[in-house]
Amino acid sequence: MEDWVVRVNEELGKMEAIPLEEQKWRRQSIYMLPAHVTDLDKEAYKPRVVSLGPYHHNLQHLEPMEEHKQRAFLHFMRRSGVALQHYANALEEVVQDLKDQYDQLKPMWLEDTSSFLKLMIVDGCFILEILRRPTTFKDYAPNDPIFSNHGMLYILPFLRWDMLLLENQVPLLVLTKLIEVEKGAPQPDEYLNKLVLNFFHSGGHAWQVGRCLHILDIYRKSLVTAPRIRQRRRRHPIHWNNTAETTFPSASELLDTGIRLNRSKTHSLRDISFHQNTLRLPEIIVDTTTKSILLNLIAFERFHVGAGNEVSSYMFFLTSLIKGSQDVSLLSSCGIIRNNLGNDEDVAEIFNLLGRDIIVDPENSLIRQSVQGGLSNGEKPLQKETVPVAS
Repeated sequence: MEDWVVRVNEELGKMEAIPLEEQKWRRQSIYMLPAHVTDLDKEAYKPRVVSLGPYHHNLQHLEPMEEHKQRAFLHFMRRSGVALQHYANALEEVVQDLKDQYDQLKPMWLEDTSSFLKLMIVDGCFILEILRRPTTFKDYAPNDPIFSNHGMLYILPFLRWDMLLLENQVPLLVLTKLIEVEKGAPQPDEYLNKLVLNFFHSGGHAWQVGRCLHILDIYRKSLVTAPRIRQRRRRHPIHWNNTAETTFPSASELLDTGIRLNRSKTHSLRDISFHQNTLRLPEIIVDTTTKSILLNLIAFERFHVGAGNEVSSYMFFLTSLIKGSQDVSLLSSCGIIRNNLGNDEDVAEIFNLLGRDIIVDPENSLIRQSVQGGLSNGEKPLQKETVPVAS
């Protein structure tokens, strides 16, 4: 008992350092996911062809890409014409900030700053080479395994996939510093954001997403950033059932109750509206990468305080709408789902899996606000009184 009392007193003394712990948590943005999250689908969170950052470095199945990363790094350095030491100095100035963004660094990375900086520089240069691709420069061999047209055709889809994994992120500060040294001056946030968004979105992206933490954060903000939808002034209050068990009816059930479904004018997950008995939702493209990308976006929202919950909220809503393949078929016919998998059953299975572990704040849901706003303007709620409306 005496030893326990001493230990408790020591712990109480350490509680004065809580503000320092809060600062540490605030700086973190790249998370090693716990088993209770990854058990849902282990393959969805692990890189397939390339390790970026420290978490999956030296994994055997990713080793073949290391020589290609090194070659990309050398091409970047030769083309930039700036001495490596300048890049190293720039990153060394912010190395603690870079380390602090990872919530679980192994001792080797914490203690060996030189190795950590080398990893950041090589991986950062590789990412920039991939983002730029060999469209603006011709110093790669025409038969390069990665950077030739042939190589890009076959490897690019896997690289895009791996670059959107939460555990496979490199702080955006690394890319920012590399570009700053390369160009001899700091660049606006949107310079790098645009580079990333042009890589992931064909045709680019119309809205600015502001300062971001890493590539996954840029991608997420591109999905949720858009002009806000103007809601009419409420005429009378609507009372909601806020219990976690409350769910939205399926797409087929909505149709049966006289609710129409249409695609929103933009792809933003904020572009959700309910007006004149028509629920408008943004289009989502479903292909072989969709499940993994969405799970990683949801994981980021779950672990990063302040990230928002727009992706989780919309996916939770879609999982409520999709009870089976008939709902997928209906949403596809409305333009809300673009099914690139071909099989409606496969799409329904993806959303069934997504719905198993999504946690949504019932008081902070754009969908709840949008549908509530429509009903508050005098529109009739669903005809079936037993069917609740929720986020």
